[in-house]
Amino acid sequence: MKKIALMLVVVLVLFSVVSCGPKEEQSAEGPTELVISTWGYNEDILWEDVFKPFEEEHNVKIVLETGNNSERLTKLKTNPNSTVDIMYLAEAFAQQGIDEGLFEEIDYSKLSNGEYIHPKAQYIVDRNSGPAYTLNRAAICYDPNNVDIEINSWNDLWDPSLKGKISIPELSTTFGPSVMYIASNKAGVDITTDNGEAAFNELEALKPNLVKTYSRSSDLANMFSNGEIAVAVTADFAFDRIKDAVPDAKYIDPAEGGYINFNTINIVKGTENLDLAYEFIDYALSKEVQDRTSKSLSESPINTQVELSEEDAAKLTYGENVDKGNTIDYTFVNTVMNEWINTWNRILNQ
Repeated sequence: MKKIALMLVVVLVLFSVVSCGPKEEQSAEGPTELVISTWGYNEDILWEDVFKPFEEEHNVKIVLETGNNSERLTKLKTNPNSTVDIMYLAEAFAQQGIDEGLFEEIDYSKLSNGEYIHPKAQYIVDRNSGPAYTLNRAAICYDPNNVDIEINSWNDLWDPSLKGKISIPELSTTFGPSVMYIASNKAGVDITTDNGEAAFNELEALKPNLVKTYSRSSDLANMFSNGEIAVAVTADFAFDRIKDAVPDAKYIDPAEGGYINFNTINIVKGTENLDLAYEFIDYALSKEVQDRTSKSLSESPINTQVELSEEDAAKLTYGENVDKGNTIDYTFVNTVMNEWINTWNRILNQ
């Protein structure tokens, strides 16, 4: 009996060690680390409305790498030991990364919210690229007190009465390429057929109306308030600041439509957290998250299930503004950008 009792004790001890071991090991490992490369603005709101809820739901610790598009993409290109799993980028820069093989192709069957991406961004889905998760647009802002015409069309920018009154974005900025498309369309030429030759002819004709090109949209408010300019091609997110400086300022979509930029989320090739990266992207595309960020971050939703009030929609790119908006083919633009920059600087910056 003593032997049997002793054997039972040994078995119970061994069982308790085996059963407790994995639990202790699991708790010791802690949450999975997910490294996200993104812009550095509105971090406090992003943590509250996007990152923290995901961390709690998935037992994840999110680590951010921040900087502008160019800095972060260059860092990824030049660092073979990068730990970044997911990268937020504007469409032009995302396409650069795709062309250089830096990102995974996306299997949209793994994204339950992929079917709700706005049709305007469907071409990105069709390429199996990282999806658009929000968008913004370039249109025309003008001070009606300092112009002699009512502006309704992109072609109105060439009106002689606007001499010395206009600012346009630098070519290397998010909406710089849209100016090339605007000019080429004025000439009645498909820009992909002549690599922008007709556009540059039109920009040369526009030069008397230009005060300067700008790199920072935040500078526009001062330029308007000082009377330095009366018209600008600018992004929707810059208008509130201009409106604060010039209360009568108008922001209009020309008859031909504005130009849309999609901000995207891509998965870095070779990530060890592939499944988790898919989970995060699906979460970022969800109606719940997009509804929150449309209000707290003024991010225009890409999910067609999101319904905005008239007041909220007025501040964003939504509804008809998206439907009639124009897109830019960055698979083409990125192949000619270096040549364009040289010609642009020769014509407009000398």
